[in-house]
Amino acid sequence: MFSEQKKGRMAIEGISQQNTIAKGTTITGDVVGEGDFRIEGTVEGNIKTPGKIVIGRTGVVNGTLKSANADIEGSFSGKLVLTDTLSLKSSAVVEGEAEVGKLAVEPGATFNATCAMKGSNNGERKNTQETQKSA
Repeated sequence: MFSEQKKGRMAIEGISQQNTIAKGTTITGDVVGEGDFRIEGTVEGNIKTPGKIVIGRTGVVNGTLKSANADIEGSFSGKLVLTDTLSLKSSAVVEGEAEVGKLAVEPGATFNATCAMKGSNNGERKNTQETQKSA
């Protein structure tokens, strides 16, 4: 009886798992996970997760970041590949390349990157407009 409740709770906790790289910690190499990440330290390498990545004020990432969403307050240099939203806070410094579904930039953020807006809705709208023009 108790074990079934515990299994259910563990499954829910696994989905909302958050990994933290604390201030003062440096990781060199690739990081892959299923949960969300909060980075307050330094990562020299690639990060991949289907969840959300938050780079805090003291966080520094140099490499490729692949996820659904990212909030950046700290520093990022490299390539961002996001299926959904990139949110840059006022203290963010981003350099490199970005492929995102949506982009939100607060005043004061530094965004020195090439940016491609990727999204199935944009492609569908474009195809619909081209079809209507040719008809």
